[in-house]
Amino acid sequence: MRRLAALLLALLLLGGCASVRTLDAAKPGAPLIYSGTRLDWYALNGGCCPLDRFGAEAPKYPGFDLPASALLDTLLLPLSIAAELGLGLQVVGGN
Repeated sequence: MRRLAALLLALLLLGGCASVRTLDAAKPGAPLIYSGTRLDWYALNGGCCPLDRFGAEAPKYPGFDLPASALLDTLLLPLSIAAELGLGLQVVGGN
């Protein structure tokens, strides 16, 4: 039962995760490497315009989101580096 509750909580928080928000934004010129962590840090330090800089609004509680965003950004680091270098991974779903 605890695992189910933890899974549900994780799914609810995923929509507010800064990493997910910045990956969805696809704003030209926005940072890609550790973008969610940087968005949280920007919000914690009183950044005025996250939408202009990152293409996404900061989470409501960036201090709470920071550890999860850092973990997800670390897991996605190889893909972020490839995207920053302009390498197309040509990933296609199966049929």
